[in-house]
Amino acid sequence: MKQIRRLAIAAAIGLLAAAEAAAFCGFYVAKADTELFNRASQVALVRHGDRTVLTMANDFQGDLDEFAIVIPVPTKITRDQIHLGDRALLEHLDAYSSPRLVEYHDSNPCDVADYERMLKSAAPTATADMASGAGRARSLGVTVEAQYTVGEYDISILSARESGGLAIWLAENGYRLPDGAERVLGSYIGQGMRFFVAKVNVAQQSKLGFTYLRPIQVAYESPKFMLPIRLGMLNADGQQELFVYALTKRGRVETTNYRTVKLPSDMDVPLFVKDEFGDFYRDMFAQQVERRDGRAVFLEYAWNMSWCDPCAADPLSDAELRSLGVFWLDDTLRRGAAREVFITRLHVRYDGEHFPEDLIFQETGDTSNFQARYVLRHPWKGDATCSAADGYREQLVERWDRDARKLSELTGWTLSDVQARMNAAGQSINLITKPRPWWKRIWSN
Repeated sequence: MKQIRRLAIAAAIGLLAAAEAAAFCGFYVAKADTELFNRASQVALVRHGDRTVLTMANDFQGDLDEFAIVIPVPTKITRDQIHLGDRALLEHLDAYSSPRLVEYHDSNPCDVADYERMLKSAAPTATADMASGAGRARSLGVTVEAQYTVGEYDISILSARESGGLAIWLAENGYRLPDGAERVLGSYIGQGMRFFVAKVNVAQQSKLGFTYLRPIQVAYESPKFMLPIRLGMLNADGQQELFVYALTKRGRVETTNYRTVKLPSDMDVPLFVKDEFGDFYRDMFAQQVERRDGRAVFLEYAWNMSWCDPCAADPLSDAELRSLGVFWLDDTLRRGAAREVFITRLHVRYDGEHFPEDLIFQETGDTSNFQARYVLRHPWKGDATCSAADGYREQLVERWDRDARKLSELTGWTLSDVQARMNAAGQSINLITKPRPWWKRIWSN
């Protein structure tokens, strides 16, 4: 058997529309989506009370005969609790919640609406035969509680008394486990968790006509709101990226056993970043990970799903939210109330050294909006001659200097390189019209 590229592990608990922003002529121009990162996994968690609907994207590449996943689950899962979703749902969630670059243009500083007020207004508003026989499984302390074929997947629900027997059963049934798996499996067994295991039924996949693996969705009830990530790290080649889209009824989601940190946001960046937004965001994120010693979970987006400002993509429709498992939506609409769906986007770069525990979540009552948002601000280029224009040109030099230093600090790029690239893009101090002598500005000569 060839090496499985990844043993995906997750838990069963848990249009581009350029929109003009009110009060300042700004437009969404770019987004930093999951495609910027290698080894990136996506998980959607719809959660309210003890009920969870989990949607897992499979990024497996290679021979489908080799595909296999093992997912710890807190309870037995029946056939009708398993569903196959549409990966377009996760792509839409990604686009809607991605960090974004927006673009504004300075107004004529001689206009009645003075420049300082304009700057303030620019702030954002607030079943195949998977067993070698039941007797063999029992001899290993493994119980095959159920087996299902769901679309292109053959799925078994297992329980086990000890990790060694479970590891042997998995290996005998084609699941290639990395070194150290027994210890991690043992910790899940100690918590009384079962195991949802899936392989691709290649014949069924061909019959259905799909050329890719659809996301697996699981609905269940459990007080545990967590995402097991440890088993998936055992055979990982370096750090991995995880994007969690949590859809809740009351407010923002955060981790309780790791610090949840908001990314730097709402700052001006030099104009050349427009063509290098992907590089900017990767390097900025890497700097933030390093500054938190690689042990933080980063908040990239938190917003009511009914609207956005500015929009990197349209909010998800009612039909899309139902498909993701937002089970309270119909009740809300019957009452004539607004959609009670709050999305939290969390981004984790993790490995075994810095994330020795699984991710534990909690829903908070915090409904304040947040987005990782970065601003391109084009200068006024008109031939204005009033005193306000002279002051504006002086402030522009200072603003560009601040932007250069902040970008260097955020990304680790050298200040001299940033300044050179700004100069090439036309943001040069030498290009600013020299203000008139101070005595001429006194009497407006």
